[in-house]
Amino acid sequence: MQSLQDKIKQYEADIDATVPTSADELETYRIKYLGTKGIVKDIFGEMKNVPKEQKKDAGQLLNAFKQKAEAKFEEYKHLQHSKAVKADVQDISLPGTTLPVGTRHPLRMVENKIVSIFEKIGFSVATGPEIEDDWHNFTSLNMPENHTARDMQDTFYVQQNPDWVLRTHTSSVQARIMEQGKMPVRVICPGRVYRNETISARAHCFFHQVEGLYVDKNVSFADLKQTLYYFVKEMFGENTKVRFRPSYFPFTEPSAEMDISCTVCGGDGCSLCKHTGWVEILGCGMVHPNMLRNFDIDPEEYTGFAFGMGVERITQLLYRVNDLRLYSQNDVRFLRQFESL
Repeated sequence: MQSLQDKIKQYEADIDATVPTSADELETYRIKYLGTKGIVKDIFGEMKNVPKEQKKDAGQLLNAFKQKAEAKFEEYKHLQHSKAVKADVQDISLPGTTLPVGTRHPLRMVENKIVSIFEKIGFSVATGPEIEDDWHNFTSLNMPENHTARDMQDTFYVQQNPDWVLRTHTSSVQARIMEQGKMPVRVICPGRVYRNETISARAHCFFHQVEGLYVDKNVSFADLKQTLYYFVKEMFGENTKVRFRPSYFPFTEPSAEMDISCTVCGGDGCSLCKHTGWVEILGCGMVHPNMLRNFDIDPEEYTGFAFGMGVERITQLLYRVNDLRLYSQNDVRFLRQFESL
């Protein structure tokens, strides 16, 4: 019993002399005295050596020692909280973490620029569904069933309903706008279209178009030409030359294709323009009277023009991207080239 009292007095003296100043020192104290292998548990194990008649007094002595050790820990327990707070403190004067800079897709950037050019001269944006019915995609556009013009477009048909197709052009949006019967119409129709073609560097099963439509009284081919002249100057620069060639489209008459002087060689001849000095960028023409009649618009009172261009072609001319597959492969190395634009 006497030896137990002596040990406890020595430990109590050590406890009184212990003054933790940090969370680490407090943790060291806790392990030493209150841990699973600490002094308190160890000294309680000596109760088995105390004579039976002295166990009551020894028990009171040990409990008092345990309470003293725990009281010291509780007195400095606030040091644990100060450590947690300190760990959360951030130095706001340090430079922030650099985040990678993203960019819009090159096709989206070019499409946005095309749309913004036409918005400046009064065109509004119109959109429509990518799964379209035969009427809006073909028949209403002067391409009735068995019309040879349908062979110009390899179409994806929806298996559940042969009347549904993946739209082959955004002209279907123009059809939906005209059937509303609100004149005049001046819209630009951007969007993705689909055609059943073998994927290669020069062709893809989906691509992007921007088509325009203007229907009003006294609209002429001269209005069409001036509109497209303005577009070319804004998109490719003042020195770009333009020419029109006769062509055929079922929904326009007369129809034309528009070429611009090659943006690579300036018209001198190169591989891009096949050494002609000219690059075709869009098709256009005056809205066919049959198409107007399909939407109960009197062709004797109203006339209009339409045009359509591929966004991939315009992007090729601006950024020299010659492989259509690059646009949809999600290659970060390719996309990072446009971060500064």
